[in-house]
Amino acid sequence: VTTFNFSFCDRSDTIYDEDEVLLALAEQLGNFTMLVGGPEYVHCLLPPLESLATVEETVVRDKAVESLRKISHEHSPVDLEVHFEPLVKRLASGDWFTSRTSACGLFSVCYPRVSSTVKAEIRQHFRTLCSDDTPMVRRAAASKLGEFAKVLELEYVKSDIISLFTALASDEQDSVRLLAVEAGVSIATLLPQEDLETLVMPTLRQAAEDKSWRVRYMVADKFSDLQKAVGPEITKNDLVPAFQNLLKDCEAEVRAAAANKVKEFCENLPEDSRETIIMTHILPCVKELVSDTNQHVKSALASVIMGLSTILGKDNTVEHLLPLFLAQLKDECPEVRLNIISNLDCVNEVIGIRQLSQSLLPAIVELAEDAKWRVRLAIIEYMPLLAGQLGVEFFDEKLNSLCMAWLVDHGRLLIRNVHNNYNCTCALSEVCGQEITTKHMLPVVFKMSNDQVANVRFNVAKSLQKIGPVLDSNCLQTEVKPVLEKLASDQDMDVKYFAQEAISVLSLA
Repeated sequence: VTTFNFSFCDRSDTIYDEDEVLLALAEQLGNFTMLVGGPEYVHCLLPPLESLATVEETVVRDKAVESLRKISHEHSPVDLEVHFEPLVKRLASGDWFTSRTSACGLFSVCYPRVSSTVKAEIRQHFRTLCSDDTPMVRRAAASKLGEFAKVLELEYVKSDIISLFTALASDEQDSVRLLAVEAGVSIATLLPQEDLETLVMPTLRQAAEDKSWRVRYMVADKFSDLQKAVGPEITKNDLVPAFQNLLKDCEAEVRAAAANKVKEFCENLPEDSRETIIMTHILPCVKELVSDTNQHVKSALASVIMGLSTILGKDNTVEHLLPLFLAQLKDECPEVRLNIISNLDCVNEVIGIRQLSQSLLPAIVELAEDAKWRVRLAIIEYMPLLAGQLGVEFFDEKLNSLCMAWLVDHGRLLIRNVHNNYNCTCALSEVCGQEITTKHMLPVVFKMSNDQVANVRFNVAKSLQKIGPVLDSNCLQTEVKPVLEKLASDQDMDVKYFAQEAISVLSLA
């Protein structure tokens, strides 16, 4: 077994060079340990995987590295130093950038279980790759910097990793600098609080003001993680002004990323100063974003802004947030209105939904008539939520006729949508009660029982099973039972199954 020939991985003398074949091979070799005799012989898998880790196709290399990482854990400490670590060194010093990029993903898996002498060599190889002439290699090193830092001793995090982090965060390539940001967050979690301000924050402050919007975007995207890593004091002194700047950034992509973190950032602020910071520093920025010129920014904010109500409480919500919610419900962008409506439960918990109800109705009607079918479908999906929160009286008065119009005008489309309309119909029946369900919803469902499409018919059976408990016994026996019995003799097996199941559940047999 140990002499099994893997030479077909050598692309120089083989016809087996199709990327799909090599990708499958790279993946499967990671599962070959028992097939080569167990952990004692797992090192036999290293040569073919080493070869695959140097090929030109990125997905093949990545899969080979993934398999190498997997089987590294199956090496004994001795075999790790004798077989695995030399492979990492060869890859790290290879002539082609492909091998050097692959090496970056292997340092962290072998470092914890080798001798101190070998550890020093590994750290040196990683330092070398961080300053490699090829940007692709530096990108690979930057992407693994945080992972590597987590397995190093604290003294080497301070002496080695910090300097590498600083260098990569100042790299001439913004694709390298943005990856260093993510590493910086990981590094911050490893350092004592007293070292953060001097070792990490200067570099992260620099990244938050980077000339490249892509780097600033990464800072905004990772802001909540960074906030948790650095703690309350640095958050108050450093991150609050940085977050303000990101919310006001000149690039819409950055503003959108920051807007998406507003709720999470506010939630994680220190309790003793949370309300003051939000009202003084964050809310003014939020008010500007409500009328931002970019719809993606407004949409991102609308997806989280309702969550501020539970943080700020009833009085602040009514005075400061409610006007913003109302403005967003009238926004020209349907995604903004939809995001507000989909998060109404947050406001309902704090001030109740009645104060929004008059603005809700026009917004719901406009969304239901939007030119984009995905928007129309989304608002239909939210109707059960709205019905439950607005209450029976408001629903009957304002929304019932609208729902019935949807079912009649677009009944075929809705009934065919198994997951959407099935759930919507069932949930609405619970809220609407017996009279509305029997009078308005049931006829539409019955009509669809004759549809030519089997999926529609079995969806009818499923719907009848769910709304059956809402109906009275007379309706079940005289109207529902005949429909289900007809479906139970349907030619389609699925239709028959769901119809028979409904008859059994509703005790109509």
